[in-house]
Amino acid sequence: VRVVSDILESNGSSSMATVCAGTLALMDAGVKLRKPVSGIAMGLISDSATGKWAVLSDILGDEDHLGDMDFKVTGTKDGITATQMDIKVDGLSYEVLAAALEQARKGRMHILGKITECIAEPREDYKPCVPRIVQIVIPQDMIGPVIGPGGKVIQDIQKTTNTTITITEVDNKGIVDIFGIDKEALDGALARIKAIVAIPEVGETYHGKVRSIVAFGAFVEIMPGKDALLHISEIDYKRFETMEETGLKEGDEIDVKLIGVDPKTNKLKLSRKALLPKPEGYVERERRPRPERGERGERRDRGERRERHEHKEE
Repeated sequence: VRVVSDILESNGSSSMATVCAGTLALMDAGVKLRKPVSGIAMGLISDSATGKWAVLSDILGDEDHLGDMDFKVTGTKDGITATQMDIKVDGLSYEVLAAALEQARKGRMHILGKITECIAEPREDYKPCVPRIVQIVIPQDMIGPVIGPGGKVIQDIQKTTNTTITITEVDNKGIVDIFGIDKEALDGALARIKAIVAIPEVGETYHGKVRSIVAFGAFVEIMPGKDALLHISEIDYKRFETMEETGLKEGDEIDVKLIGVDPKTNKLKLSRKALLPKPEGYVERERRPRPERGERGERRDRGERRERHEHKEE
């Protein structure tokens, strides 16, 4: 994570201001920091002739310029995370260093308290405007449908959602990385890809679009590239003789329920009727099972076939 801090004016430690403001910004943006961090710059005024010294907290520009030390300390409530020191004297005694570290600890704890008063922990999710990247794994045989012929599908997803998508094949699986400039863009691309690789489930309800009308029903696209038949008898509890009576037209968007999959052809069967309230007193018509070929009765005897006569022309 890269944090950029714009300092508009400074008479103190701009780097420690960046640490504190950076913590606030990251938690506000939803970045999952383990613990908030604060920082403070310590100074030192010493007199080598008398041996007197004083450690200063949160030094100003003049104290940095005229003083003997610029000692920056950052850390969490549990300890130090980073330090940086400039000194203008020949060295520091253990006593001075210990005093500076303790004074810095107290200062950091005070600042940390002010930070957590404002925001105590990272937000649950990134803000909507935060750029983000997500990675999903898809089956190897779904790489082609996501890319589409000549890259048509993936290019359309990128164009319409303003995202960047890469697909890499690793260990017979497709690794899909989606980068979006905000949550809306990323969610849009993710939904498109998931719809392509999803397997329709019997019993689920789908919001589909009518793609074509035929005499016996309508073909409805319930997922990108996945059409299913809505038979005329499954449109409503009313009995329709023609599709014109149903009022359905190409382009209509309707909710349908997947009620079955033909085991031989894998064709999907839909019902709109299953999502409608059943009329009072309605009785489902009993469907008679179709007889098997062997149950159709014996074929009537056609008699012996006539012998073919050959005709010759002399």
